[in-house]
Amino acid sequence: MTPSAGQPAGAQAAARAPLRFLLLVAFLTAALPAQGTIRYAISLAQPSQHTFHVTMIIPGVENEVIVQIPAWNALYQIRDFAHRVSGVRATNAEGNALPILKLDKQTWRISGSGSVTVQYATYWDDPGPFDSQLNTAHAFLNLATVLFYVPERRSEDVRLELDDAPANWRAAAALRPDDKAAGRAAIAYFAANYDALVDAPVEVGGFDEFRLNGLTPPVRVVLHGDGEGDTVRTERLTDTLRRIVAYETLLMRGAPYDEYLFLLHLGKAAGGGSGGMEHANSTAIHEETLGALEGVAAHEFFHLWNVKRIRPASLEPVEYTREQWTRALWFAEGVTSTYGAYTLVRTNLWSRERFYEYLASEISELESHPARLWKSAEEASLDAWFERYPLYRRPDLSISYYNKGCLLGVLLDIEIRDATDNHASLDDVLRALNEQFARRGRFYRDSGDIRAVAESVAGRGLTVFFARYVAGTDELPFAEYLARAGLALKVQTRSRGALGFSAGRAPGSEPLVVRLEPASPAARAGLREGDALVGLNGTPFPRHPERWLREHLPGEIVRLRIRRDAEVKEITFALAEPQESAYQVEESSKPTDKQRRIREGILHGLTDPQNR
Repeated sequence: MTPSAGQPAGAQAAARAPLRFLLLVAFLTAALPAQGTIRYAISLAQPSQHTFHVTMIIPGVENEVIVQIPAWNALYQIRDFAHRVSGVRATNAEGNALPILKLDKQTWRISGSGSVTVQYATYWDDPGPFDSQLNTAHAFLNLATVLFYVPERRSEDVRLELDDAPANWRAAAALRPDDKAAGRAAIAYFAANYDALVDAPVEVGGFDEFRLNGLTPPVRVVLHGDGEGDTVRTERLTDTLRRIVAYETLLMRGAPYDEYLFLLHLGKAAGGGSGGMEHANSTAIHEETLGALEGVAAHEFFHLWNVKRIRPASLEPVEYTREQWTRALWFAEGVTSTYGAYTLVRTNLWSRERFYEYLASEISELESHPARLWKSAEEASLDAWFERYPLYRRPDLSISYYNKGCLLGVLLDIEIRDATDNHASLDDVLRALNEQFARRGRFYRDSGDIRAVAESVAGRGLTVFFARYVAGTDELPFAEYLARAGLALKVQTRSRGALGFSAGRAPGSEPLVVRLEPASPAARAGLREGDALVGLNGTPFPRHPERWLREHLPGEIVRLRIRRDAEVKEITFALAEPQESAYQVEESSKPTDKQRRIREGILHGLTDPQNR
């Protein structure tokens, strides 16, 4: 995204910034010693123009310095944040301009010595937890989308200052505040290095803030949007988050943080954004409803262990300039989804029936993807970087490592419980990984170390399980495994109304037509893949079309408003009537004692020694 016509950018925008901003360089240079700290200041002086103005001061330069901005962050997608940057310039300590040469799409070389100051502007107005946004309501910063770094000096300590915020705005971040930032600098933080800094998103605005009482270490919640000032809504939110935090911390036998922060954007404030993003000591979640938020919160909080600390070696160290290949996302993300669902049922936020519905929907999702027959969970992990392309998301070309990984987590749990007569479980695997890797500062070797730890817990070899279902493409034997847990898998064929396509949505953009079925009424009416979805039956295109379809029958005539090549047009067609397999998971009517114990163990997070 770039500024629209008439909006100042780069040097022009900086020239119009307040004198207070232009004096910032002199203030920062004098505020701290010349060595050892790379300093950043971000001006929020132009919220209506969605432009952050950044000043970066690099001490101790000898002859030249290279600066870069990441090509990716949060999502496994190359997003080239440099395309938003303008007006890059550099000066020395005396304020004299320094030669600067752009070397590639995200790298600049600056010639000079001593203290070098870099200034630039970057435009952001994208909602959602994976981007940054500056508008008159608030600022939200995923700092890797905004801040340059010096490649060989990423390990140095850093200081961040937020300047020119409206008088009634406050800031929240899981960073160490600069308590000495008095007077002119009201918002300032320290971090041990660049990676730690950009792993802590910042919310700035007039938000609500409260703590989850009764939890140690403390947990803060910052709420922007719907629900601010709503006591009933806040009480429900507080109860939901407290249950999630308390259970998962108990499960993993202790919290790995001194303080944790939930940054929440709810309702209309989410502005089209949806989902959550994990960070070392915080999470950012954007959702329309509290009901949607509970599942995301359970998933993101468990990432504190699985991903942020129990971490595959293939993701370390972070390489911001190119793709980072890993075969482990089926476990890092998929098994985190397993524990998101486990947390909700074990804390009674879900009934057991709701948990069974979730399992059935996950099975239905995987079974609806023909690509499962040739693409493994490990290969789907490697191919995560293709998910930015709508074509790749077609069910005949890909599977989700979230989806299959989640189901593999449940099956592996049943395998371990069955092998040990319900004396051990997948819970023990996660705790062992935490002890052997996270707490020792080690990273695991993708599926190999996961298998080794699981085998030690199960007391038997799991080579066949991992070869067939994780690295291989054998069909997952759901009925067989669920039966070991006193559950029955049933399938029935049903008809339903269908649009004949799926809606794909990239961060910050309107939905697009993907997975268009060539023989569908929509395709015959002239719809094409890539068309932008503007409206449906006279209202904006629904954010969750699958929910909309529940209220509409096959054969019903619908009016779809689209945008193609800057032209808006309306297409009329009948909802399709596909036949699909619908799965149901139910409790077996006559489970054996062992099957019942395994089932109840999964639902309550217990093994038999704990029940005695």
